[in-house]
Amino acid sequence: MLRLTTALVLSLALPAAAADFKWAETTDPQTMDPHAVNSAPVLGFLNNVYEGLVRRGKDMAIEPALATSWEPIGDGAGWRFTLRQGVKFHDNSDFTAQDVLFSYQRASDEGSDTRSWFAPVSEVKVIDDFTVDIMTTAPNPIFPDSIANWMIMDSGWADANGTTRPDKENGNYATLNTNGTGAFRVTAREPGLRTVLEPFEGWWDTAEHNITRAELTPIQNPATAVAALLSGDVDFINPVPIQDTERLKQSPDVQVIQGIEARVIMMGFPHEADALKYSAETTDKNPFADVKVRQAVAHAINVPAILQTIMRGNAAEVSQLVSPAMRGYSDALAARPAFDIEKSKALLAEAGYPGGFSFGLKCPNDRYLNDEAVCQAITGMLAQVGIKATLDAMPVQNYWPELRADNFDMYLLGWSPGTFDAEHPIRFLASTPNEEKKLGSWNFGGYSNARVDELLPMIQSEIDDAKRQAMLDEVTQILQDEVAYVPMYVQPLVWGAQANVTLTQRPDNFFILRWVTVN
Repeated sequence: MLRLTTALVLSLALPAAAADFKWAETTDPQTMDPHAVNSAPVLGFLNNVYEGLVRRGKDMAIEPALATSWEPIGDGAGWRFTLRQGVKFHDNSDFTAQDVLFSYQRASDEGSDTRSWFAPVSEVKVIDDFTVDIMTTAPNPIFPDSIANWMIMDSGWADANGTTRPDKENGNYATLNTNGTGAFRVTAREPGLRTVLEPFEGWWDTAEHNITRAELTPIQNPATAVAALLSGDVDFINPVPIQDTERLKQSPDVQVIQGIEARVIMMGFPHEADALKYSAETTDKNPFADVKVRQAVAHAINVPAILQTIMRGNAAEVSQLVSPAMRGYSDALAARPAFDIEKSKALLAEAGYPGGFSFGLKCPNDRYLNDEAVCQAITGMLAQVGIKATLDAMPVQNYWPELRADNFDMYLLGWSPGTFDAEHPIRFLASTPNEEKKLGSWNFGGYSNARVDELLPMIQSEIDDAKRQAMLDEVTQILQDEVAYVPMYVQPLVWGAQANVTLTQRPDNFFILRWVTVN
C-alpha cells in the first residue's frame, strides 16, 4: 500500500533579482556535524549544506543527488550506486567513492547518532572512483529511501581537521565548521545567535533560488518571532504560533503557509525502569510498567480538546506511530483510545493505584509546536484521575541529554519517519535497544517485545506489499495492545513569510533554501 505525500509549491516563477534573506526558527541546530545528532532541526538545516547519494524532491520523492543512479545487486544482496562525476566540496576538493566509504564508516560509528540507519548494511565496497556497492544482510527494497538524509563528508577535510569520528557529547571541528557539496556553504556560525550561509558557486546543480546571503536567527519567543516578521526584520518564520495565524492572514504584507507535517506527537513511558525517579510516595516501583496504568493514561488524555483549544483545529488525531499519509499505515487500526475518565480510574484501581500516584513529566519548550502548553494540558488531565505530574519543561538542547540519561518518568516525543514508511519508527522507537545491531536508538523507555524484534527484519526485506502490510499491521496491533506509546496527533505545519517570498513547504518540515526566491 503506497501513500503519496505532497509538498506545497507556492511558485514556479523564475528567480528574481539577487536578494539577502533572513529567517527565524524556534530551535537552533544543535551542531553542524551531519552524523552527530539525528534530529530534524540539524538534518533540515544541513540539507542546505551537505548532500547525500540521494535526496528528496519537492514532492518528497527520492531523486539523484551525489549518485546519478542505483540498482539492486543480484538477488537482493545490496545496492550499486553510480556516483556523479565532477562534484566539488566547498573547499574545492573532489568528491569520489572514498568519501562515500569514509562517510559510511563515520555515520555508522558507535559515537554517531545516525548509526541506526545502517543496521541492514554488512559492508560498503569501493568498485572504482565513481562506483560503490552497499551490501545488506538481507534484501532491503526501501534502502535508498532510508538514506535520503545520510550526508557525505570530505574524508581529506575530516582527517586534516581531526574530525574523523563524530562527538555529540564534547564536539569537535565539525561541530562548528562545514565542508559539504550542497547549494550553500556556512560562512559564519555563532551557536544560539546566528548562522550565515552563502551560495556555493561551484555547485554541480542548477540554482532555482536568487539568494546571495541567508542568515538564520533562533528566536524562541513566539511573539518576538511574529513581531519580527510583521516589521520586516525577517523574511520567514517557522513555526507561526497557532494563536497568531488568523491575525497574520489579515496582513497584506505577509503570508501564512499551512500544511500537515509527517510528525506524530506522542507520550513515552519508562518501560524498563525499576522505580519512578520523581514521585513523592511511589519510590520503590514503576506503575508505568503495568499495561493497565498505561491504558489509564491513554484514556485520561483528551486529545480532541488539545486539538481544539491549543492547536485551534489545525492538527489531526492519530492512533499509530505514523500518520495516514505514510506507507505502511494500518487502516484497520485507525481508532485511538476514547477519552474516558471513569474507565481510566477503573484501570488504575485494577492496577492497584485507586488513589493514583505522583510522577515527573519531562517536556521540551522549544522543539514542537506548543509543546509546553500541550504538556501543561496533559498534566491537568492526568490529575483528574489521580495521576499527579510535576512538569519539567526545558530547551531541547537540555532535553535530549535528560532523556538519554533516563532522567524521566514520562516524556513527550515527536517522530517524523525519514523514509516516510512505518518501518522507520519500529526500528528507532519500538525495537529493543541494541547498540551492536544499531536498533532502538530513540527508544528511551526501553520498550521491548520479542515478536516486534522478530518481525522487523522480515518487514525490511519483504518485497510483497500485501505480506509486508500484514506484518506492519501485526506490529501496530502489538504496540496498541501494550500501549508502548500514546500517539496523540499529527503536528500541523504553519509557516509565515513575507508576501514577496516564494518557497516550498514539505511535510518533513525541512526548509530548503535552494527553492526560495524573493521577488
